[in-house]
Amino acid sequence: VQLQASGGGLVQAGDSLRLSCAASGLIFRNYAMGWFRQAPGKEREFVAAIRRTGHITYNRDSVKGRFTISRDNNQNTVYLQMNSLEPEDTAVYYCTADERLIMSSLSVAAHWDYWGQGTLVTVSS
Repeated sequence: VQLQASGGGLVQAGDSLRLSCAASGLIFRNYAMGWFRQAPGKEREFVAAIRRTGHITYNRDSVKGRFTISRDNNQNTVYLQMNSLEPEDTAVYYCTADERLIMSSLSVAAHWDYWGQGTLVTVSS
């Protein structure tokens, strides 16, 4: 299984970025997909998740109204649209996949089955 994240970069506060994650080696439509992030010196934290069909999504409170997760099951790709970026959003963003998404374990990194290599997002003030 490979999860290839891309789209990170250096932006200013208030700008937007769209992250993409191309999946291969798995039946994409059978997996819930998610994004986590890890800032320097901090633990990895849950950002957003989307169920198999794309009809149900979850977001951490601090990104609600700013970030939107979506997926294209025909392209085996999951996206994270990030608007109104803040310096606090600076982190390496990781794409992840889980075959059996359980609500109680949504934000637990160890629960997720597969991980990508991460893409760095830097937001300057």
